[in-house]
Amino acid sequence: MKSLLIQNIRTLVSCDDGDTVYEGVDLYAEDGVIRAIGASLPRRADTVIDGSHTLCYPGLVNTHHHLYQVFSRNLSEVQNMELFDWLKTLYEIWKNLDADVVRFSSLVGMGELLKHGCTTCFDHHYVFPRGASGLLDAQFAAADELGMRFHASRGSMDLSVKDGGLPPDSVVQTVDEILRDSADAIERYHDPAPYAMHRVALAPCSPFSVSADLLRESAMLAREYGVRLHTHLCETKDEENYMLAREGVRPLEYMRRLGWVGDDVWFAHGIHFNDEELRLLADTGTGVAHCPISNMKLASGVARVPEMLRLGVSVGLAVDGSASNDGSSLMEELRVAFLLHRLHASQNAPSGYDILKLATRGSARLLGRDDIGQLAVGKCCDLFLVDARRLELTGALYDPKSVLATVGLRGAVDTVVVNGTVTVEGGRLKAVDEERLAHDAAAKCAAYLNR
Repeated sequence: MKSLLIQNIRTLVSCDDGDTVYEGVDLYAEDGVIRAIGASLPRRADTVIDGSHTLCYPGLVNTHHHLYQVFSRNLSEVQNMELFDWLKTLYEIWKNLDADVVRFSSLVGMGELLKHGCTTCFDHHYVFPRGASGLLDAQFAAADELGMRFHASRGSMDLSVKDGGLPPDSVVQTVDEILRDSADAIERYHDPAPYAMHRVALAPCSPFSVSADLLRESAMLAREYGVRLHTHLCETKDEENYMLAREGVRPLEYMRRLGWVGDDVWFAHGIHFNDEELRLLADTGTGVAHCPISNMKLASGVARVPEMLRLGVSVGLAVDGSASNDGSSLMEELRVAFLLHRLHASQNAPSGYDILKLATRGSARLLGRDDIGQLAVGKCCDLFLVDARRLELTGALYDPKSVLATVGLRGAVDTVVVNGTVTVEGGRLKAVDEERLAHDAAAKCAAYLNR
């Protein structure tokens, strides 16, 4: 049995059902599960942490990423492009992906997420170049090396440029190949048990890069295995116009006809839903991963998050791919989301604490989990600690529930715990040599880009 005790935590924001904020409590966990929260718990543990000067929060949960894009960020030739042109340009780089590139980009991207308080990452990997193998294996190995809770996706594309899609021929596959590999990924890696460290979702890329057959068959396969479904939807007006021209219906109606609504489905972005579509999302339990920084970077628009929350739509937070974010900090996303919606919705905007709950409880719900995203007895011991004595937090702790979104946090958090194990200590990753990783990853990136 592995045990952890955090003693005398100054302030613990639980994000539990009662929105409880504790002062001066201990937290005790065994084998990665919280067993007690209370004052002066009379317990010993394998690992003991002094929490007397810390703020403690549930680990953040990232619901949409493309980790391979870490090696194609801040490229000058795409800085002022919007989505379709941006994708077509970058596919010429991404078609050269291999397992080593995926491994190193995953280590870098997940390492940054961990250092900024994110304990669970969902990655939407949909680029499988012809001849490349072991891509998901490399991602799970990277997550295990860092100690991160990881949800992978077997993404897919079957429409290339010659079929009216955007990607080149070398990164698309047949429906049969995709379904066969999807079933294999689920059987090898998906763990449906509570407290699982590994899970798998099926995630065709987007309606403009996959066929109706692939979407329909993927939904059937996912429900046969009891895994979740994910794709991009309603990210840009170009997508809306493309679907109207090709299918004669708006994107959500197209997906609805193919079985892609329900409480096992969540969409990335969801910027351009109309009123009727928002009600459909709410009525069916279909979720949305909100990606504010990426949406701003690509000039895609502002998701109607205040309206979604009022209607009861399931909403989580995400960083999106590093090439459309240029970073992997879900902590940064908190403040950007708060300010973006204050600007656009004023008094109707979500509060700072509402945004924190999007990144914890809301995101966990999108991933189909009720064992992460909160600090309560019986839940996963996934959390992070911030030293309340930091200069940048001085005078800002009157509302610890909101401070991460309203004031924000620059730099790494102090301590991160995943599954009851310390993964970040003193703001540094414990499992890897950061300098060595940065050196080796930079060399791999340079070779991949030939720059």
